[in-house]
Amino acid sequence: MSASDLSRRPVVVVETAKALRDAVGAARRSGLKIGLTPTMGALHAGHQSLMHAARSECGFVVATIFVNPTQFGPHEDFHRYPRDLARDLAACEAAGVDLVFHPPVAAMYPADHATFVEVAGLSNLWEGKSRPGHFRGVATVVLKLLNLVTPDIAYFGQKDFQQQAIIRRMCRNLDLPVEIRVCPIVRDADGLALSSRNVYLSAEDRAAALALSRCLQVAAGMVGGGETDLALVRRAMRKELAASPRVEPDYATLVDPETLEEVDDCPLRLAAIVAARVGTTRLIDNLLIDRCPPCAQS
Repeated sequence: MSASDLSRRPVVVVETAKALRDAVGAARRSGLKIGLTPTMGALHAGHQSLMHAARSECGFVVATIFVNPTQFGPHEDFHRYPRDLARDLAACEAAGVDLVFHPPVAAMYPADHATFVEVAGLSNLWEGKSRPGHFRGVATVVLKLLNLVTPDIAYFGQKDFQQQAIIRRMCRNLDLPVEIRVCPIVRDADGLALSSRNVYLSAEDRAAALALSRCLQVAAGMVGGGETDLALVRRAMRKELAASPRVEPDYATLVDPETLEEVDDCPLRLAAIVAARVGTTRLIDNLLIDRCPPCAQS
């Protein structure tokens, strides 16, 4: 079947666990590999890149659209988070998704729900420190979705770098029989990482938000150029953010990609991570950096 045929195939939408399991079970009995792309909707090309990756590797692709209340803090944007189901379903259909799971909150969190999952350590750093309880909600809902769909491969974006690290750790620790595939960040032509929250940005804020990707490029340029003083690199990253008056930095640093702890030596690979509030919108970004040959030989 060609890609154009896939893009015209109507997507099926289910709202209950039984309907989801029945559809996935039928696909599995047909010998199809199951791919899962969990989302909160407000889909953009970044989400679709995950769906395309799933489509290229799996015979049956499930996308979930669920704005998960347990990962939002009391003063965050749960109620105003962008929701447009018709647009999202069209995006799923265009990407060749077979089935969309769109449950109501009560189906995922019934009145007696009292069980949560927490990945200690990783969940308390960076985003976890700024958004207490956020990753508890993320880990819980992702585990529920993995249990419901039982995919062979689940696809997540590098854009949410800490999230994918936590999910991979959770799956290893709990011996979940699923492969977690992390797909590259999708950016606009000017370098801004695609995010559902970009719709909140005014024109001035959007221009200012480019400071995040510039900050990462500063780090990549310095490390790639042979700089081994990572404290100096961090200062340069923060200076780049501070140059924009509309940007209120949270953190800008270099960490180990697995432990997410700050590094002071020059490892084989590190992750530059950044978070800042631009206007009223909090944005995150990251970049994986391989150390330069001179560092590798030292």
